[in-house]
Amino acid sequence: MNNVIVYSKNNCMQCKMTKRYLKEHNVSFEERNINQDPQYLDTLKQQGFKSVPVVMNSISDPIVGFRPDSLKALVG
Repeated sequence: MNNVIVYSKNNCMQCKMTKRYLKEHNVSFEERNINQDPQYLDTLKQQGFKSVPVVMNSISDPIVGFRPDSLKALVG
């Protein structure tokens, strides 16, 4: 099973579009909102990320931003 994690924040259009894309393609994911739990922001900063959304999974490199071309790899 592919474990997909989406790091997002409130009022982020790219985050909303990424989550909608995953839902429409029946890709289950865990959302980690940096506004609701600031420890996730620290986690992203430690890994060198400066923006959201960040989609992490076990089959490919992290996907930053709304990238439907890259998200296709998660659809299966």
